[in-house]
Amino acid sequence: MFQAITLAPADPILGLSEAFARDTRPNKVNLAVGVFKDDEGRTPILQAVKTAEQRLTDEEKTKSYLPIDGSPDYAQAVQAMLFGADHPIIAAGRAASSHTPGGTGALRVAADYLRQNHGQPTVHVSDPTWANHPSIFKAAGLNVATYPYFDPATNGLSADAMLAALAKVAPGDVVLLHACCHNPTGVDPAPDDWQRIASVLADRQALPLVDFAYQGFGDGVEEDAAGLRLLADALPELLICSSFSKNFGLYNERVGALTVVASDDAQAAAVQSHVKIAVRTNYSNPPAHGGQIVRTILGDATLTGQWRGELDAMRQRIHTVRGLFCDKLNQRGVRLSPDGNDFVARQRGMFSFTGLTKDEVQKLRDEHAIYIVGSGRINVAGLAQRNIDAVCDAIAAVRSGRSA
Repeated sequence: MFQAITLAPADPILGLSEAFARDTRPNKVNLAVGVFKDDEGRTPILQAVKTAEQRLTDEEKTKSYLPIDGSPDYAQAVQAMLFGADHPIIAAGRAASSHTPGGTGALRVAADYLRQNHGQPTVHVSDPTWANHPSIFKAAGLNVATYPYFDPATNGLSADAMLAALAKVAPGDVVLLHACCHNPTGVDPAPDDWQRIASVLADRQALPLVDFAYQGFGDGVEEDAAGLRLLADALPELLICSSFSKNFGLYNERVGALTVVASDDAQAAAVQSHVKIAVRTNYSNPPAHGGQIVRTILGDATLTGQWRGELDAMRQRIHTVRGLFCDKLNQRGVRLSPDGNDFVARQRGMFSFTGLTKDEVQKLRDEHAIYIVGSGRINVAGLAQRNIDAVCDAIAAVRSGRSA
């Protein structure tokens, strides 16, 4: 049976990391994969995480299975981060959360739930979006369409075109939205844009599916939830896929959640019963350790304060590097857009949609050992004092047509 199988194409992002690992050039730089790095190029373990892990090691008494949807305490912590602890949705029991293996696991469970219970709705994703989004939904048997999002002329949100497209989605269709720090563009809707989006989706009776992978990496934990909370105020039903990979630095622990918001507590319980079927037939129940870390930190005021301080420092480093990147490109006379480079500083989160072409990206890799996703998206957090001059020199070279 296996003789007819040929090599599948490499993943557009993780495949670059594999190629980077094979590259023997000493000054190589990986700006492809979405992992936070400090100025020394390390992906640190947060001290709050270390403290929580030690506590868990000292107090843990069993390795028995978790429930299908995970620990109730974890679900409570997830919902408090999403909505705020005193939100009416929580008080009314309108939300139900499942602990999933990362945000990707949450997306796949959501996709399976939709396919198993709602026929074959179309999932509308932004153009562009995270490269894995369409693959996840198509693998679950869902239809995928796109709506306009990024305006290359302004390096900002194409709000009017986006809203015009959303005004045409069919009732019962699903619209994927990035809560903050849009991947790959780093461009987010303004508050009035979120209001307009919510109004259009309510009018069209569409179901928002919110991907919330970077809470705290844009402007702050509460600030980054503003768009989601506007949607929650305007719409009776939501699906929310959250991740703690970035904001807790728990990449390899695969900690995420799928949260269902329904019109009342009985409906939330009904939907959750079918989500649990999707989980049971996928991975049965979630891994415990990462979720226990998050629950421990968010359940202790001192650890929560320490974690928020560390998260603030990560976010500030990204903001600082964005400004430095703009300055150094300006010094070299490089303009990533006709209007200059200031748009990079206005973007939010780990990523910048630079406007580099596929040919330029290929030359950066071949001639300068700098790895960037083909779309021109860079992980800003991969830039540091030790490599930013080399990166800017290389961009200047490929923009001018010079060879290495």
